[in-house]
Amino acid sequence: MVHAQTLGWLSAMLLAHFPRAHAQELGRIDPLQYVDILIGASNGGNVFPGATVPYGMAKAVADTTSGSNQGGFTLDGAPVSGFSLLHDSGTGGAPSLGNFPLFPYNTCKGGDVNNCAFPKKTRANFGKFANESVKAKPGYFGITLQSGPQVEMTTTKHTALFRFTFKGAAAGDKPLILQDLSDLSDSRQDNGTIQVDPETGRITGSAIFVASFGQGKYQPFFCTDFHGADIADSGIYADSRASTDVHQLKISRSINGYPLPGGAFVRFVDGDNPVYARVGLSFMSSEQACANAEDEVPEFDFDKHARDAQDAWRQKLSPITVDPRGVDESFVTNFYSGIYRTMVNPQNYTGENPLWQDGEPYFDSFYCIWDLFRSQFPFLTIVDPEAVAQMIRSLISTYEHDGWLPDCRMSLSRGYTQGGSNADNVLADVFIKGITAGIDWDKGYEAVKKDAEEEPYDWCCRGRGGIDSWKKLGYVPVQDFDYKGFGTLTRSISRTVEYAYNDFCIAQMAKSLGTKDEEEKYTASSGNWQNLYKADQPSSLPDGTNTGFTGFFQPRYLNKTWGYQDPLKCSNTDARSVCSLQNSGPETFESSVWEYGFFVPHDQAQLIALYGGPDQFVKRLNYLHDKDITYIGNEPAFLTVFQYHYAGRPAESARRSHFYIPKYFSPKPDGLPGNDDSGAMGSFLAFAMMGLFPNPGQNVYLITPPYFESVQIRHPLTKKTATIRNIHFDPSYKNIYIQNVTLNGEPYTKNWIDHSFFTEGKELVLTLGGAESSWGTAVEDLPPSLSSYTGFNGTHGRRSVRAPRGGGGYRGEFRGGALGI
Repeated sequence: MVHAQTLGWLSAMLLAHFPRAHAQELGRIDPLQYVDILIGASNGGNVFPGATVPYGMAKAVADTTSGSNQGGFTLDGAPVSGFSLLHDSGTGGAPSLGNFPLFPYNTCKGGDVNNCAFPKKTRANFGKFANESVKAKPGYFGITLQSGPQVEMTTTKHTALFRFTFKGAAAGDKPLILQDLSDLSDSRQDNGTIQVDPETGRITGSAIFVASFGQGKYQPFFCTDFHGADIADSGIYADSRASTDVHQLKISRSINGYPLPGGAFVRFVDGDNPVYARVGLSFMSSEQACANAEDEVPEFDFDKHARDAQDAWRQKLSPITVDPRGVDESFVTNFYSGIYRTMVNPQNYTGENPLWQDGEPYFDSFYCIWDLFRSQFPFLTIVDPEAVAQMIRSLISTYEHDGWLPDCRMSLSRGYTQGGSNADNVLADVFIKGITAGIDWDKGYEAVKKDAEEEPYDWCCRGRGGIDSWKKLGYVPVQDFDYKGFGTLTRSISRTVEYAYNDFCIAQMAKSLGTKDEEEKYTASSGNWQNLYKADQPSSLPDGTNTGFTGFFQPRYLNKTWGYQDPLKCSNTDARSVCSLQNSGPETFESSVWEYGFFVPHDQAQLIALYGGPDQFVKRLNYLHDKDITYIGNEPAFLTVFQYHYAGRPAESARRSHFYIPKYFSPKPDGLPGNDDSGAMGSFLAFAMMGLFPNPGQNVYLITPPYFESVQIRHPLTKKTATIRNIHFDPSYKNIYIQNVTLNGEPYTKNWIDHSFFTEGKELVLTLGGAESSWGTAVEDLPPSLSSYTGFNGTHGRRSVRAPRGGGGYRGEFRGGALGI
């Protein structure tokens, strides 16, 4: 073994000094050829598969009537009901946005506008299409309806441009395009307004809608102009009746719980040529919507703007280059498509925030940070730090004007908080990785401290609840007495473990800022997760069979007595429980006690000791995965794939990754295992295939073999290129175990690296083999942990649950200097 490893070191060092001949060839790869934006367009992926630019506000796509149309379009047989302008991507729950859809007809029977179907529910009868007619790529979406019209669309930041081709239109037909005052979830309130200019055909309007996952309403405005054909007439419609004599409409929601259909239309003298529709959008006014359209799309040049959108995506995806040779193309497509989805949301609404204007960027659709902090934000920190800096400034600006950092925000509204104050994790992750550009980090630290210290009245939607009990008892009690603020009094276990990690992240910021007392304070409270650990708690399967494991988190009351939740409740094996934000919900959110039992990202050493040492920890982690207790389609599963690193078994992390990726991810419309959650699933996929997975909120990336012979990551700010290369790479993925590693040509035994790998352009060379090796298994090679590692090499050190914190000498701060822009 020693001799073989020595030879491996030698070959790795030699290769490190001789760049591959095909390096220039790799630089010529166009990443867009490997992006399939229809991945996740069925089977509950809920992605937005339409036309947009990176972080763009305008998002144009065909909306279907599917029950899974959260992203607008689906490929599940449901017909199209319209082509709308605003969307979110990958979300669960009620559909979001989907405002002001257009819909085309080749003609209205007999030339009578009242023979066209105007309401969404009836016009969907004319929205059937063949899947083969759908063409979608970054910045472009096209579809042909079986009723005749072909509809293509592209976008700029705030404007959508459509091209309607009326295939099959006969001589004498007068094509009609309508635009209505609806959204995907039919949430329009009273007093929607729309008007059409009978001379120019310009349609303007606005309406008030309800946010899909939070408290609040929002009012978007639009401005639609047509080009390419002469106007025959125009008018408005209310419910199912239309008139060319009326050109303005103010409409009520109605009294039956469903918004009364209403909108405007324009007819054209013939369908001989394509008709272009330019729709400007704004959250400020119709005038600004028109100005956005005229500024961004002055000439109705569809092909130009489609090319511009594709170029914008190409630039964003270009920092990462892989060697695709020998690899099944499906893996390359999965990889780049996952990266693409990380930049659909959040959305840049800078200049479009009616709530406050302070000169700072404003991003929306953080939907939700409970999902995004785990992999999406860390991924963008590598490939698009400039955008991340703007997002952090936006979050801090939201704190200044709304009082607390959001855990979820969409449609200019406070979204529901799912667990802890997880924006704390995001700010800490970005801070310790050295991004500074324009960010007031003193204000950012003030914001995260407020999360930890002050309870908002409406902690349903920002900050933390149960602060008094948290400080007094060291946990969030089940059935807490909380009279200072109000939210759903559930999730006491998941909130406790998340608050603990939030406090650890705050402590890391305090450490770097030199506030020693606060570092110690929040480090101490980051250990509060242990107060819900019940060492004698068993776990049994539904048939009564004992799982063989003892020691799980359990709820506790105000009087410190124990409650009970079945450790398997809300797991992937539990098909009966509803585990979201219901008032009757359980003490864990969207996951089980079994899975939350691993969520101690900052102190894996202590957790391993509590579970009986590394061997028992690995057995328990194997049981979680092998018995399908976890599900890779839900974000809490992400880190568990790679937590074997902390037990000195990085080979097991590689094995798990190479099981989950090919089994649950494929480049097909039904190719995602769950909601993409605004790019969380895409970033998990990209990190796993790149071979470096983050422990978010820490300066730690866990090393596994990439799915390609080499990966190059060019840092957008330092302009240096980091490289990961596999020796003995096997595209059939039998050689997935690291035998040894060099970093910049020198032997490297740690199973993790820090962020300087990317900013300084270092090179990792991994020598692979078909069997597990001793690489990365020594205690000194394990990732940082707050406590010292014990129980390795056959010794099981007994540690008190209340042992003093900090014995591990955690080192996670970025040491490469601040990164300005």
